[in-house]
Amino acid sequence: MLSDIPRNARLLMAARVARSVGQGALVVDFALYLHALHWSAIHIGGLYSVSLLVGALATLIVGPLSDRFGAKRFLLGYEGIQIGAAIIALSTAQPVWLSLAAILGAFGRGANGGAGPFAPAEQSWMSRSVSHKQWGQIFHLNTSVGLTGMAVGALLATLPGLLNGVLPGPEAYRSLFIIVLLGSLFCLFFLLRAGESSLSAEGIDQDTASATKLENPEIIADKPSSVGRVLLRFGAINALNGLGIGMVGPLMAYWFHLRFGVGPAAIGAAMALAFFSAALMSLLGLRLTRRFGMVGTVTRMRLLGLIMMLALPFAPVFWLAMLLYIFRAALNQGSIGSRQALFLGLVGKDKRGLAATVNSLSLQAPRAIGPSIAGLFFEAEMLVTPFLLAVTLQGMYLVLFRRFFGKQQKT
Repeated sequence: MLSDIPRNARLLMAARVARSVGQGALVVDFALYLHALHWSAIHIGGLYSVSLLVGALATLIVGPLSDRFGAKRFLLGYEGIQIGAAIIALSTAQPVWLSLAAILGAFGRGANGGAGPFAPAEQSWMSRSVSHKQWGQIFHLNTSVGLTGMAVGALLATLPGLLNGVLPGPEAYRSLFIIVLLGSLFCLFFLLRAGESSLSAEGIDQDTASATKLENPEIIADKPSSVGRVLLRFGAINALNGLGIGMVGPLMAYWFHLRFGVGPAAIGAAMALAFFSAALMSLLGLRLTRRFGMVGTVTRMRLLGLIMMLALPFAPVFWLAMLLYIFRAALNQGSIGSRQALFLGLVGKDKRGLAATVNSLSLQAPRAIGPSIAGLFFEAEMLVTPFLLAVTLQGMYLVLFRRFFGKQQKT
């Protein structure tokens, strides 16, 4: 499989793996670190919200500019920012500086190895590195390697529990920022070796137009006004998904701690299994697209994931809640590759950065609201309500998503 992938795409995947390990560690432990520093649930949720909002604003700028100036310089800049944020977090736990580092470094948010607000540039670069016929394979594989790295990071997140007897309290968590620092250094190495020369623009555009019209004949639009309307409709639907994710996703590890009293060792090990399962499901999702098509695969997997999410907060014991979470994560994240291929196929080659921006911004901006709302519920010891809101919002998204893309041709 790897031998068929162009060199640039392989280097971008390698960078994603390096980046994802630190993300996986902090998804498990950053909120727990803040809790150990005696931050309240409201303050933790507020910091996550500000971080997500800043990321959304950065996305608004980066995506369109990457179409004009190229993605490489933006991704190199992102890794430079990550290095600075990791150094700050390693140096101090003072709230102002730690908050600044968390906002710049997107600590605890997780992105499956994606480049945060710079993800549109990364996705656009990846799409230009391969032919459209490879998109399904590439985006599912890219998601899978990122989730695998997240799983490795989640396993490393068990270290604070092991170091608790050696380092006092919150100090046990600080070593995790070394992982973030090393990951960004490896990312720089891989990105510097990658080039931005793309395949034949004409050939890719012809592949894109023919393949996407077969899948979504009513969506492809050639006129700028039509493209704008399509992306606006897609963004409005995607916003429901973002708000639903924000209700539970960013603070999931913290919820497990509050609900069952477990620490980083148990949560990290269980989340590692969830990420590994999602990585395998992403590869399985590629097979499912050949039977049900991309739209059918996404809707089936997300619907099953919603059922798991609805049951999760009512689980009476930790192991059962984690089992539901693992299945839900595998089903939900395993469809990411198909969703990326679908929204990038809405436009031509010169607008893919814009399409990725609309997708990311419409997801991240509403998602920024979720942690603040969840923090208020957590502070009031209402640990079920955020899940019910999330299921409602994502259920609405799924219905509209299916209607938006229409019936697809089974392959």
